[in-house]
Amino acid sequence: MLYNLFEYLENQYQFPGASLFQFISFRAALSVLFALMFSTIFGKKIIEYLKRKQIGESVRELGLEGQSEKSGTPTMGGVIIIMSTLIPVLLIAQLQNIYILLLIFTTVWMGAIGFLDDYIKVFRKDKTGLKGFFKIIGQVILGIVVGLTLYFHSEVVVRIEQSSPQFEHGIEGFTKDDKSTITTIPFLKNNEFDYALLIDWIPNATPYAWIVFVPFVVFMVTAFSNGANLTDGIDGLAAGSSAIMVFTLGIFAWVSGNVIFSDYLNVMYIPNAGEITIFVASFLGALIGFLWYNTFPAQVFMGDTGSLTIGAIIAVIALMIRKELLLPLLCGIFVIENLSVVLQVAYFKYTRKKYGEGKRIFLMAPLHHHYQKLGYHESKIVSRFWIIGILLSVLTIVTLKIR
Repeated sequence: MLYNLFEYLENQYQFPGASLFQFISFRAALSVLFALMFSTIFGKKIIEYLKRKQIGESVRELGLEGQSEKSGTPTMGGVIIIMSTLIPVLLIAQLQNIYILLLIFTTVWMGAIGFLDDYIKVFRKDKTGLKGFFKIIGQVILGIVVGLTLYFHSEVVVRIEQSSPQFEHGIEGFTKDDKSTITTIPFLKNNEFDYALLIDWIPNATPYAWIVFVPFVVFMVTAFSNGANLTDGIDGLAAGSSAIMVFTLGIFAWVSGNVIFSDYLNVMYIPNAGEITIFVASFLGALIGFLWYNTFPAQVFMGDTGSLTIGAIIAVIALMIRKELLLPLLCGIFVIENLSVVLQVAYFKYTRKKYGEGKRIFLMAPLHHHYQKLGYHESKIVSRFWIIGILLSVLTIVTLKIR
Protein backbone atom coordinates (compact mmCIF):
# COMPACT_ATOMS: atom_id res chain seq x y z
CA MET A 1 0.00 0.00 0.00
CA LEU A 2 2.75 2.45 0.95
CA TYR A 3 4.64 1.52 -2.21
CA ASN A 4 1.73 2.57 -4.42
CA LEU A 5 1.15 5.68 -2.33
CA PHE A 6 4.74 6.90 -2.62
CA GLU A 7 4.85 5.97 -6.28
CA TYR A 8 1.81 8.17 -6.83
CA LEU A 9 3.33 11.03 -4.80
CA GLU A 10 6.54 10.85 -6.80
CA ASN A 11 4.85 10.73 -10.21
CA GLN A 12 2.24 13.38 -9.52
CA TYR A 13 3.89 15.77 -7.09
CA GLN A 14 7.62 14.92 -7.08
CA PHE A 15 7.28 14.49 -3.32
CA PRO A 16 10.74 14.69 -1.65
CA GLY A 17 12.06 11.28 -0.65
CA ALA A 18 9.28 9.34 -2.36
CA SER A 19 11.74 7.88 -4.84
CA LEU A 20 13.38 5.94 -2.00
CA PHE A 21 10.54 3.45 -2.20
CA GLN A 22 11.80 2.42 -5.64
CA PHE A 23 14.86 0.87 -4.01
CA ILE A 24 14.49 -2.69 -2.78
CA SER A 25 17.31 -2.24 -0.27
CA PHE A 26 15.51 0.68 1.40
CA ARG A 27 12.18 -1.11 1.56
CA ALA A 28 13.85 -4.29 2.85
CA ALA A 29 15.44 -2.31 5.69
CA LEU A 30 12.05 -0.81 6.56
CA SER A 31 10.48 -4.26 6.47
CA VAL A 32 13.00 -5.68 8.93
CA LEU A 33 12.46 -2.78 11.33
CA PHE A 34 8.66 -2.92 11.12
CA ALA A 35 8.57 -6.69 11.62
CA LEU A 36 11.06 -6.52 14.48
CA MET A 37 9.16 -3.75 16.23
CA PHE A 38 5.81 -5.46 15.83
CA SER A 39 7.03 -8.87 17.00
CA THR A 40 8.78 -7.46 20.08
CA ILE A 41 6.26 -4.79 21.12
CA PHE A 42 2.97 -6.43 20.18
CA GLY A 43 4.38 -9.91 20.68
CA LYS A 44 4.46 -9.26 24.43
CA LYS A 45 0.79 -8.28 24.37
CA ILE A 46 -0.08 -11.41 22.40
CA ILE A 47 1.78 -13.56 24.94
CA GLU A 48 -0.13 -11.90 27.80
CA TYR A 49 -3.39 -12.56 25.95
CA LEU A 50 -2.47 -16.23 25.47
CA LYS A 51 -1.73 -16.47 29.20
CA ARG A 52 -5.08 -14.91 30.14
CA LYS A 53 -6.89 -17.36 27.90
CA GLN A 54 -4.81 -20.21 29.37
CA ILE A 55 -3.63 -21.27 25.91
CA GLY A 56 -0.71 -23.24 27.29
CA GLU A 57 1.43 -26.12 26.10
CA SER A 58 0.48 -29.57 27.30
CA VAL A 59 3.88 -31.26 27.57
CA ARG A 60 4.14 -35.01 27.10
CA GLU A 61 6.23 -36.79 29.69
CA LEU A 62 9.44 -37.87 27.93
CA GLY A 63 11.75 -38.04 30.92
CA LEU A 64 13.74 -34.96 29.91
CA GLU A 65 15.30 -32.58 32.42
CA GLY A 66 13.29 -29.38 32.93
CA GLN A 67 10.41 -30.69 30.86
CA SER A 68 7.75 -30.33 33.56
CA GLU A 69 8.62 -26.63 33.98
CA LYS A 70 7.52 -25.96 30.40
CA SER A 71 3.98 -27.15 31.02
CA GLY A 72 1.52 -24.28 30.71
CA THR A 73 3.87 -22.07 28.66
CA PRO A 74 1.76 -20.18 26.08
CA THR A 75 1.70 -21.85 22.68
CA MET A 76 0.35 -20.87 19.25
CA GLY A 77 2.97 -18.10 19.29
CA GLY A 78 3.45 -18.69 15.58
CA VAL A 79 0.69 -16.11 15.23
CA ILE A 80 3.30 -13.51 16.23
CA ILE A 81 5.58 -14.61 13.38
CA ILE A 82 2.78 -14.68 10.82
CA MET A 83 1.32 -11.29 11.73
CA SER A 84 4.76 -9.66 12.03
CA THR A 85 5.62 -10.94 8.56
CA LEU A 86 2.40 -10.10 6.75
CA ILE A 87 1.83 -6.57 8.09
CA PRO A 88 5.12 -5.09 6.71
CA VAL A 89 4.65 -7.05 3.48
CA LEU A 90 1.15 -5.65 2.96
CA LEU A 91 2.43 -2.15 3.70
CA ILE A 92 5.70 -2.10 1.79
CA ALA A 93 5.81 -4.77 -0.92
CA GLN A 94 4.44 -4.59 -4.46
CA LEU A 95 1.27 -6.58 -3.93
CA GLN A 96 0.73 -7.14 -7.64
CA ASN A 97 3.95 -9.18 -7.79
CA ILE A 98 3.12 -12.86 -8.30
CA TYR A 99 5.92 -14.02 -5.99
CA ILE A 100 4.62 -11.87 -3.13
CA LEU A 101 1.05 -13.08 -3.68
CA LEU A 102 2.19 -16.69 -3.65
CA LEU A 103 4.19 -16.19 -0.44
CA ILE A 104 1.23 -14.51 1.26
CA PHE A 105 -0.95 -17.47 0.25
CA THR A 106 1.68 -19.90 1.57
CA THR A 107 1.85 -18.10 4.92
CA VAL A 108 -1.91 -17.89 5.41
CA TRP A 109 -2.61 -21.44 4.20
CA MET A 110 0.01 -23.23 6.30
CA GLY A 111 -0.64 -20.89 9.22
CA ALA A 112 -4.30 -21.94 9.15
CA ILE A 113 -3.42 -25.65 9.11
CA GLY A 114 -0.96 -25.22 11.99
CA PHE A 115 -3.46 -23.09 13.91
CA LEU A 116 -6.12 -25.80 13.54
CA ASP A 117 -3.65 -28.39 14.81
CA ASP A 118 -2.79 -26.29 17.86
CA TYR A 119 -6.46 -25.48 18.47
CA ILE A 120 -7.33 -29.18 18.67
CA LYS A 121 -4.42 -29.80 21.07
CA VAL A 122 -5.24 -26.89 23.38
CA PHE A 123 -9.02 -26.58 23.36
CA ARG A 124 -10.03 -30.16 22.55
CA LYS A 125 -7.35 -31.51 24.91
CA ASP A 126 -6.21 -33.94 22.22
CA LYS A 127 -2.41 -34.19 22.37
CA THR A 128 -2.22 -35.72 18.87
CA GLY A 129 -3.80 -32.60 17.34
CA LEU A 130 -4.84 -32.63 13.70
CA LYS A 131 -4.38 -36.07 12.20
CA GLY A 132 -1.19 -36.41 10.20
CA PHE A 133 -3.14 -37.37 7.09
CA PHE A 134 -4.90 -34.01 7.01
CA LYS A 135 -1.63 -32.14 7.55
CA ILE A 136 -0.11 -33.96 4.59
CA ILE A 137 -3.18 -33.21 2.47
CA GLY A 138 -2.82 -29.51 3.31
CA GLN A 139 0.87 -29.54 2.41
CA VAL A 140 0.19 -31.40 -0.84
CA ILE A 141 -2.49 -28.88 -1.85
CA LEU A 142 -0.06 -26.03 -1.16
CA GLY A 143 2.63 -27.77 -3.19
CA ILE A 144 0.26 -28.27 -6.13
CA VAL A 145 -0.83 -24.61 -6.07
CA VAL A 146 2.78 -23.38 -5.85
CA GLY A 147 4.02 -25.80 -8.51
CA LEU A 148 1.28 -25.02 -11.03
CA THR A 149 1.62 -21.27 -10.46
CA LEU A 150 5.39 -21.30 -10.94
CA TYR A 151 5.00 -23.42 -14.06
CA PHE A 152 2.10 -21.73 -15.82
CA HIS A 153 2.02 -18.08 -14.67
CA SER A 154 3.22 -15.72 -17.38
CA GLU A 155 5.27 -13.52 -14.99
CA VAL A 156 7.36 -16.42 -13.70
CA VAL A 157 10.25 -16.38 -16.17
CA VAL A 158 14.03 -16.54 -16.24
CA ARG A 159 16.42 -14.56 -18.41
CA ILE A 160 18.25 -16.87 -20.77
CA GLU A 161 21.35 -15.94 -22.74
CA GLN A 162 21.28 -16.94 -26.38
CA SER A 163 23.47 -16.27 -29.35
CA SER A 164 22.84 -15.77 -33.04
CA PRO A 165 25.17 -15.28 -36.02
CA GLN A 166 25.23 -11.60 -36.91
CA PHE A 167 28.57 -11.15 -38.57
CA GLU A 168 30.74 -13.13 -40.84
CA HIS A 169 33.43 -13.70 -38.23
CA GLY A 170 31.52 -13.46 -34.97
CA ILE A 171 28.48 -14.17 -32.86
CA GLU A 172 26.44 -11.53 -31.13
CA GLY A 173 24.75 -12.57 -27.88
CA PHE A 174 21.33 -11.53 -26.67
CA THR A 175 19.00 -12.37 -23.83
CA LYS A 176 15.31 -13.08 -23.55
CA ASP A 177 12.86 -13.80 -20.76
CA ASP A 178 11.52 -17.28 -21.16
CA LYS A 179 9.21 -19.73 -19.43
CA SER A 180 11.45 -22.53 -18.23
CA THR A 181 11.80 -25.19 -15.55
CA ILE A 182 15.56 -24.76 -15.25
CA THR A 183 17.10 -24.67 -11.80
CA THR A 184 20.55 -24.40 -10.25
CA ILE A 185 22.71 -27.41 -9.40
CA PRO A 186 25.38 -26.49 -6.83
CA PHE A 187 29.09 -27.20 -7.28
CA LEU A 188 28.90 -27.77 -11.06
CA LYS A 189 30.38 -25.46 -13.68
CA ASN A 190 27.49 -25.60 -16.13
CA ASN A 191 25.13 -25.64 -13.21
CA GLU A 192 21.72 -25.34 -14.80
CA PHE A 193 19.35 -28.29 -14.97
CA ASP A 194 15.97 -28.44 -16.68
CA TYR A 195 13.29 -30.65 -15.17
CA ALA A 196 11.99 -31.19 -18.69
CA LEU A 197 15.08 -33.33 -19.38
CA LEU A 198 13.63 -36.01 -17.09
CA ILE A 199 10.98 -36.77 -19.70
CA ASP A 200 12.91 -35.92 -22.89
CA TRP A 201 12.81 -39.61 -23.82
CA ILE A 202 9.11 -39.10 -24.56
CA PRO A 203 8.52 -37.49 -28.01
CA ASN A 204 7.15 -33.92 -27.84
CA ALA A 205 6.89 -34.12 -24.04
CA THR A 206 8.49 -30.75 -23.18
CA PRO A 207 5.13 -28.95 -22.65
CA TYR A 208 4.26 -31.59 -20.06
CA ALA A 209 7.28 -31.02 -17.82
CA TRP A 210 4.87 -29.95 -15.08
CA ILE A 211 4.12 -33.65 -14.56
CA VAL A 212 7.64 -33.95 -13.12
CA PHE A 213 8.02 -30.45 -11.70
CA VAL A 214 4.82 -30.26 -9.61
CA PRO A 215 5.39 -33.54 -7.68
CA PHE A 216 8.92 -32.36 -6.87
CA VAL A 217 7.51 -29.07 -5.52
CA VAL A 218 5.01 -31.03 -3.42
CA PHE A 219 7.84 -33.16 -2.02
CA MET A 220 9.99 -30.13 -1.13
CA VAL A 221 7.15 -28.24 0.57
CA THR A 222 6.05 -31.31 2.55
CA ALA A 223 9.57 -32.38 3.54
CA PHE A 224 10.80 -29.02 4.80
CA SER A 225 7.53 -28.07 6.46
CA ASN A 226 7.69 -31.28 8.48
CA GLY A 227 11.43 -30.83 9.02
CA ALA A 228 10.88 -27.45 10.67
CA ASN A 229 8.07 -28.97 12.74
CA LEU A 230 10.36 -31.72 14.09
CA THR A 231 13.11 -29.18 14.84
CA ASP A 232 10.78 -27.17 17.08
CA GLY A 233 11.48 -29.20 20.20
CA ILE A 234 13.59 -27.03 22.48
CA ASP A 235 13.66 -23.30 23.21
CA GLY A 236 14.92 -21.17 20.33
CA LEU A 237 16.11 -23.99 18.09
CA ALA A 238 13.61 -23.73 15.24
CA ALA A 239 13.30 -19.93 15.26
CA GLY A 240 17.05 -19.29 15.44
CA SER A 241 18.00 -21.90 12.85
CA SER A 242 15.27 -20.66 10.51
CA ALA A 243 16.46 -17.05 10.84
CA ILE A 244 19.92 -18.10 9.63
CA MET A 245 18.43 -19.97 6.65
CA VAL A 246 16.08 -17.12 5.77
CA PHE A 247 18.90 -14.55 5.86
CA THR A 248 20.87 -16.67 3.39
CA LEU A 249 17.88 -17.05 1.08
CA GLY A 250 17.45 -13.28 1.26
CA ILE A 251 20.94 -12.82 -0.16
CA PHE A 252 20.17 -15.21 -3.01
CA ALA A 253 16.82 -13.53 -3.69
CA TRP A 254 18.40 -10.08 -3.87
CA VAL A 255 21.22 -11.26 -6.15
CA SER A 256 18.88 -13.29 -8.37
CA GLY A 257 16.59 -10.27 -8.81
CA ASN A 258 19.39 -7.80 -9.56
CA VAL A 259 20.48 -7.83 -13.20
CA ILE A 260 23.92 -6.36 -12.45
CA PHE A 261 24.97 -8.57 -9.55
CA SER A 262 23.46 -11.73 -11.03
CA ASP A 263 25.55 -11.13 -14.16
CA TYR A 264 28.69 -10.37 -12.14
CA LEU A 265 28.32 -13.51 -9.98
CA ASN A 266 27.09 -15.59 -12.93
CA VAL A 267 23.84 -16.37 -11.12
CA MET A 268 20.56 -17.00 -12.91
CA TYR A 269 18.67 -13.69 -13.29
CA ILE A 270 14.98 -13.97 -12.45
CA PRO A 271 12.92 -10.88 -13.40
CA ASN A 272 10.67 -9.57 -10.60
CA ALA A 273 12.30 -11.90 -8.05
CA GLY A 274 14.00 -9.01 -6.25
CA GLU A 275 10.66 -8.24 -4.59
CA ILE A 276 10.98 -11.53 -2.69
CA THR A 277 13.68 -9.74 -0.67
CA ILE A 278 10.96 -7.59 0.93
CA PHE A 279 9.08 -10.66 2.14
CA VAL A 280 12.30 -12.30 3.33
CA ALA A 281 13.26 -9.16 5.27
CA SER A 282 9.86 -9.08 7.00
CA PHE A 283 10.08 -12.79 7.75
CA LEU A 284 13.58 -12.40 9.17
CA GLY A 285 12.56 -9.51 11.41
CA ALA A 286 9.56 -11.51 12.64
CA LEU A 287 11.71 -14.54 13.48
CA ILE A 288 14.30 -12.49 15.36
CA GLY A 289 11.59 -10.64 17.29
CA PHE A 290 9.90 -13.91 18.19
CA LEU A 291 13.25 -15.33 19.27
CA TRP A 292 13.42 -12.58 21.91
CA TYR A 293 10.64 -14.40 23.77
CA ASN A 294 11.45 -17.94 22.64
CA THR A 295 15.02 -18.30 23.88
CA PHE A 296 15.60 -20.28 27.08
CA PRO A 297 13.60 -20.13 29.24
CA ALA A 298 10.88 -19.67 26.62
CA GLN A 299 8.00 -17.32 27.39
CA VAL A 300 6.09 -18.66 24.38
CA PHE A 301 6.20 -21.58 21.95
CA MET A 302 5.47 -21.17 18.26
CA GLY A 303 3.45 -24.38 18.05
CA ASP A 304 2.57 -25.95 14.72
CA THR A 305 1.09 -22.56 13.76
CA GLY A 306 4.66 -21.35 13.39
CA SER A 307 6.77 -24.42 12.63
CA LEU A 308 4.73 -25.81 9.74
CA THR A 309 4.52 -22.33 8.21
CA ILE A 310 8.24 -21.60 8.55
CA GLY A 311 9.34 -24.75 6.73
CA ALA A 312 6.84 -24.25 3.91
CA ILE A 313 7.88 -20.62 3.37
CA ILE A 314 11.57 -21.54 3.23
CA ALA A 315 10.87 -24.24 0.63
CA VAL A 316 8.69 -21.95 -1.52
CA ILE A 317 11.25 -19.10 -1.48
CA ALA A 318 14.00 -21.50 -2.58
CA LEU A 319 11.80 -22.81 -5.40
CA MET A 320 11.04 -19.28 -6.58
CA ILE A 321 14.69 -18.30 -6.86
CA ARG A 322 15.65 -21.66 -8.39
CA LYS A 323 17.87 -22.66 -5.46
CA GLU A 324 15.81 -25.58 -4.14
CA LEU A 325 18.64 -28.07 -4.71
CA LEU A 326 20.70 -26.08 -2.19
CA LEU A 327 18.15 -26.68 0.59
CA PRO A 328 19.62 -30.02 1.77
CA LEU A 329 22.83 -28.10 2.50
CA LEU A 330 21.37 -24.82 3.76
CA CYS A 331 18.64 -26.53 5.82
CA GLY A 332 20.94 -29.28 7.03
CA ILE A 333 19.54 -28.89 10.56
CA PHE A 334 16.03 -29.72 9.31
CA VAL A 335 17.38 -32.61 7.24
CA ILE A 336 19.34 -34.11 10.16
CA GLU A 337 16.39 -33.81 12.52
CA ASN A 338 14.06 -35.40 9.97
CA LEU A 339 16.54 -38.12 9.12
CA SER A 340 17.14 -38.99 12.78
CA VAL A 341 13.42 -39.73 13.21
CA VAL A 342 13.22 -41.77 10.00
CA LEU A 343 16.31 -43.83 10.92
CA GLN A 344 15.14 -44.34 14.49
CA VAL A 345 11.71 -45.61 13.48
CA ALA A 346 13.00 -47.74 10.59
CA TYR A 347 15.75 -49.36 12.70
CA PHE A 348 13.37 -50.00 15.59
CA LYS A 349 10.85 -51.74 13.32
CA TYR A 350 13.58 -53.72 11.56
CA THR A 351 15.18 -55.01 14.78
CA ARG A 352 11.80 -55.79 16.32
CA LYS A 353 10.85 -57.85 13.29
CA LYS A 354 14.23 -59.62 13.11
CA TYR A 355 15.08 -60.09 16.80
CA GLY A 356 11.70 -59.75 18.46
CA GLU A 357 12.85 -56.66 20.33
CA GLY A 358 13.15 -53.17 18.94
CA LYS A 359 16.50 -51.39 19.25
CA ARG A 360 17.33 -47.71 18.87
CA ILE A 361 20.15 -45.82 17.17
CA PHE A 362 19.66 -42.68 19.29
CA LEU A 363 18.63 -42.36 22.91
CA MET A 364 15.68 -40.36 21.63
CA ALA A 365 14.63 -38.76 18.36
CA PRO A 366 14.61 -36.08 16.97
CA LEU A 367 18.34 -35.62 17.39
CA HIS A 368 18.21 -32.67 19.82
CA HIS A 369 16.46 -34.91 22.37
CA HIS A 370 19.32 -37.41 22.04
CA TYR A 371 21.74 -34.78 23.33
CA GLN A 372 19.34 -33.84 26.10
CA LYS A 373 19.37 -37.46 27.20
CA LEU A 374 23.17 -37.34 27.22
CA GLY A 375 22.95 -34.53 29.79
CA TYR A 376 23.61 -31.45 27.64
CA HIS A 377 21.70 -28.34 28.67
CA GLU A 378 19.28 -27.25 25.97
CA SER A 379 20.90 -23.80 25.69
CA LYS A 380 24.20 -25.46 24.76
CA ILE A 381 22.46 -27.74 22.25
CA VAL A 382 20.71 -24.79 20.62
CA SER A 383 23.89 -22.69 20.48
CA ARG A 384 25.83 -25.48 18.81
CA PHE A 385 23.06 -26.17 16.34
CA TRP A 386 23.07 -22.45 15.49
CA ILE A 387 26.83 -22.59 14.90
CA ILE A 388 26.36 -25.55 12.57
CA GLY A 389 23.58 -23.63 10.83
CA ILE A 390 25.89 -20.64 10.28
CA LEU A 391 28.60 -22.90 8.82
CA LEU A 392 26.06 -24.47 6.46
CA SER A 393 24.88 -20.99 5.50
CA VAL A 394 28.43 -19.89 4.65
CA LEU A 395 29.00 -23.04 2.60
CA THR A 396 25.74 -22.38 0.75
CA ILE A 397 26.80 -18.84 -0.12
CA VAL A 398 30.22 -20.07 -1.20
CA THR A 399 28.55 -22.28 -3.81
CA LEU A 400 28.02 -19.09 -5.81
CA LYS A 401 31.66 -19.35 -6.86
CA ILE A 402 32.58 -23.02 -6.29
CA ARG A 403 31.77 -24.72 -9.57
